[in-house]
This record gives sequence, C-alpha cells and structure tokens, in this order.
Amino acid sequence: MAPAGDIEKLKFAILFGADAVYLGLKELTMRTSTCNFTPDELKMAVNFAHQRNVKVYLTCNTTLKNNQVKKLPEFMELAKEAKVDAVIVADMGAFAVAKQSANCMDIHISTQAGVTNFAAANEFFKLGAKRIILARELSLKDIREIRRNTPHDLELEVFVHGAMCMAFSGRCLLSSFLTGRSANEGECAQPCRWNYHLFKKNQQGEYFPVYENDDGSYILNAKDLCMIEHLPELEDAGISSFKIEGRSKSFYYVAVVTNAYKQALELFGKSPKTFKLPDFLREEVNKVSHREYSTGFYFGMPCQFIENGGYLRNYDVVATVESCDGFMVNCSQRNKFEVPTTVELISPGKRPLTLTIEKLFDEFGQQISSVPHAMMKFKFESDFKLPEGTIIRKLIE
Repeated sequence: MAPAGDIEKLKFAILFGADAVYLGLKELTMRTSTCNFTPDELKMAVNFAHQRNVKVYLTCNTTLKNNQVKKLPEFMELAKEAKVDAVIVADMGAFAVAKQSANCMDIHISTQAGVTNFAAANEFFKLGAKRIILARELSLKDIREIRRNTPHDLELEVFVHGAMCMAFSGRCLLSSFLTGRSANEGECAQPCRWNYHLFKKNQQGEYFPVYENDDGSYILNAKDLCMIEHLPELEDAGISSFKIEGRSKSFYYVAVVTNAYKQALELFGKSPKTFKLPDFLREEVNKVSHREYSTGFYFGMPCQFIENGGYLRNYDVVATVESCDGFMVNCSQRNKFEVPTTVELISPGKRPLTLTIEKLFDEFGQQISSVPHAMMKFKFESDFKLPEGTIIRKLIE
C-alpha cells in the first residue's frame, strides 16, 4: 500500500505498482500539511484507481474534538459517494459513525489506535473492523502471537518503510506544547527532529552526559524504517498488507519506494524458498531522501539517529517522460540540468538504466544546451523506448 498526498503522487503510486493507496481529505487526517483531496478530487482519484484495479482507503485518523465529531456524518457520506474501499479510523466515535452512515465500506483501524495485543484486535473485529493497522512498537514475535489468536478473516497491516515517530504510535504532545500545532490533529511541526542542548539542573553550562556535538543533540530523532530485506519474515508472521509511509513526501519518493517493494514482493512470490533481495533493489531505497535506516521494533529496540535531524539525499529528479515518438523521448523538466550528462532512468517494474544524454531539443525541435525552466517541455534521443511516467534522475555532484 502506497501513500497518496495528492493526485500526482496517487498516479505515480499506481503506475509504479501499488495495489492500494491511502489518502486524506482536507480535514480529519494526520497529514494536513500535504495538498490532500477535495471531494471532487477524491471521486476522480477513486475512479482513476478503480479503473486500474487499485483500492483506495480514506483516512479519518486524528484525535477528534467535539466540534470535529459533528463533521463525521458529512465526511462518511463523502466517502460513500466517492466509493472508497475503506475508511481508516482511530477514534471509537468515528468507528460508530462509519458503521451507521457508510456501512457499504470496510473499516480499518488506524495505527493511531495503538493496537498491541490480540484481545484488542478481536474486539475491533467483533465490532466490524475488517483490518487492523498494528502499532509500530510491536516485534515480529508479538505480531505472530496476534496472528495466531485472531480470526483468519481479520486482516493485519504493518508499516514497512518510512519515517518513525519517537512517541507511541504517533501520539505526541511535543508539537502542541512547543509550537501550538497538534501532532494528533495532523499538524506536527516535528520538534523531535530539532537539535537540543541538555544541562544539569542548577548547573547551567554543564552538559548532561549524552552523545552530542557542537550543534547539540538529536536524542529524540528516530531513524527511518526499512524492511525491504525482511519481507519473508513479515510474510511468515501473517501480514496481509505492507504499508509505506510518506503522504507528505515527493512523487519521486512514492514512485521509487513503491517500485522497489513491489518488485521485491513479486520476486519473493515467484521463489519464496530461495528468495534473495537483489542488490539493485536495496540500493533503490537509498536513492530517495531518507534518514539513516533501521528495522524499527521488529527485531528489538531501535536506536535514535543522534548526528543530525536532516535527510540523506544523493539524487535529484531532473525530468519525467510524457511519451515517445519513435526513439525521440518527450519529457517534462523537474530540475535544471545541462548536457552532456549521465542520468538514470526508473521505469515501472524495471531495474534502473544508465544513459548519457548528449543532445537536448526544445518542444519545437530546436537543439538546446540545457533545460532551465520549471516544467519545461523538451526532448532527447534514445536507442530504446521509455514508457510514460519514467523518472529521470541525476547523481548530485
């Protein structure tokens, strides 16, 4: 399952192999900083996805206040009219309204609900939940026990890739206290990524003995999750759905990570007993903007990333392919670049290809030396045809 923060990300998620996408409206979603969808855009998104046999799950996973509860019937009616496949809820009130007003849709229990045991999972199932998105703080051993003690018809979903929160299942008050923006209502300012200096009480100037450098310490800064090397263990634990975090991230991130996990899962499905992750897929998840990776809580307690609060990034997207006329590739610019230059081409379901572009042409066929303007149309020649949506990236020098 891939994140879809807006229409563009939804299209790239589907093009690069998502079996399902999750998205939000402008309200009642944990990612209010993203573009999200209007009611009309939601209908368009669902139609686009369903035409390609991809399911759409709508999030309603914030901590709800009284005035927000009053918006739930209208929210569920919009979901029903758009024909989404399921709503993702964390609040029992939202669960109740979903059952009453939108009983044609499945109900999924958000990771925000913090389900960590089979008793809770079973009760949600009795109430009508189709799927539980388990708390991120569980080990594989915990998940196996939940699977053994829950009905087969109850689907279990886990996060396999993306940002992790230092608070339990994302329930955090730091942002509210420090900035007035509620993380539990989708407006997190990410103060856990900031650098801090710690001092002993009544001894200003004397550092507390924690790992830090001259810029301070990032003791609250969680590493990103990456489980692409451990898909067999997740499958063996009884997971129904592998979820990628990142509705706030770029279309490039969505496409590349979805493409990598989809190919890995397909390879595993073909030969589960002899599966070995290809090196190029392991490298792909390192070619998107990310923090240092860990395996979360699956194999024990994760460590924090104390060096800085930023991202590791070594590639820029320079263009996307719109079409091919013979061996002339028609593109849309995403970042300025000049020729000659060597790039990598990422197409759905394929391993990356390296190509040196010697000549560029504008949309009228005139030769040019660079593409400096945002979303500028341009062309180049290729010995092989490239499918629509192919992403062209360049190593940052």
